[in-house]
Amino acid sequence: MPDSNLRLDQKSISKLATSGLALETLKKQLKEDIDLSLELWHAQGLEIVKKEGLFFFQTKFLPIEEAVFCIVDIETNGSKIDKHQIIEIAAVKVQNGAIIDKFESLVACSQINEHITQITGISVADTKDAPPLNEVLHKFKIFLADSVFVAHDVKFDFKFISQSMQKIGLEPLLNRTLCSLALAERTLESYRYALSYLNSAFDLHPEATHHRAMSDVMTTYKLFILSLQHLDTNVKTVEELIRFSKEGKRLKRPKFDPQICCGEEENISE
Repeated sequence: MPDSNLRLDQKSISKLATSGLALETLKKQLKEDIDLSLELWHAQGLEIVKKEGLFFFQTKFLPIEEAVFCIVDIETNGSKIDKHQIIEIAAVKVQNGAIIDKFESLVACSQINEHITQITGISVADTKDAPPLNEVLHKFKIFLADSVFVAHDVKFDFKFISQSMQKIGLEPLLNRTLCSLALAERTLESYRYALSYLNSAFDLHPEATHHRAMSDVMTTYKLFILSLQHLDTNVKTVEELIRFSKEGKRLKRPKFDPQICCGEEENISE
């Protein structure tokens, strides 16, 4: 996650999102010039603003409807960053509920094992004419800019992309992040919160092809919009939304899987 790359202690990071951080505190914790740090953070996707003598995440004051959320999904040829790589990446930028831009690319890869191909449908042959990882990540970084990074189980996608950027010589990402799974747990009652289950339960994206990046992005987009429609009306800014997704009360899950129950009832009625 981005916090560890800010070179600030957790208390200071928390203040950037809430009550504000004093200049003296920043000076004590940063080795380089404050203005230089702010520039570097901006280049890494994090916008810090100064208000009434204190420093804040820009998202502290940004209304949800004005913010740009970048919903992202990746497919990889394994889960270990030192051995594996991204083989497909997709994203949509969303503002006030509408998609305003899209990004999608396969990534050249010389090794994709049969198990991954069975899951994703992506083979080495499919990626032979795709651009290399270096090129794709440079373009994605420009696309992402300083938008809020959203993914289903965001920790994996964000960390894998950020570490992949470091592998090709770029700085790690610092964008504010939001987990659509955690948000769904607090806005939508469901027996399970896997993306495929939610897609079926709420009929989010009937044409979905699970484990293909853009398809999963579109499912997550529909889920995100549905979650916002059920959001506590007191949550108005991006930082409030992020905090709610982490600290808000989770909804009680049903004791039984309604999809299985319904299926059984249908069979009985037949």
